[in-house]
Amino acid sequence: MKRTVLIARLLLSLLGLALIVLGILFWSGRAFDLLPLHMLLGMLFVVCLWVLAGIALFARSNRGLALVVLLWSLIVPALGMAQLQLMPGSLHWVIQSVHLLVGLIAMGLGHALARRIPESAARAGVAPEQA
Repeated sequence: MKRTVLIARLLLSLLGLALIVLGILFWSGRAFDLLPLHMLLGMLFVVCLWVLAGIALFARSNRGLALVVLLWSLIVPALGMAQLQLMPGSLHWVIQSVHLLVGLIAMGLGHALARRIPESAARAGVAPEQA
């Protein structure tokens, strides 16, 4: 479990960084042909959130935060898929900013949950190699 949490957390960071870089390219009007890659990486990012939330729920630790992560992980792709239709024109930057903020919050929530999974396993008396 500990290794899976570590891998999911690492992927969350790497995918998040790649998504931010691609988002900045899109925002600056470049690399729109990489939009499918951005969407694929975004879905992998969400899968990492689901893995972390699933582990936390299965381990019966931090259920509240795990449910928040699950809910938030549904908001990220929904906003991403709908953002082109929201506020088109000169104010579209507002939606882009909201999408960036929602993604950053998702990354923070995922990392917070990943940090708490081993902590709760230690408090429950589970051996580190089992956590």
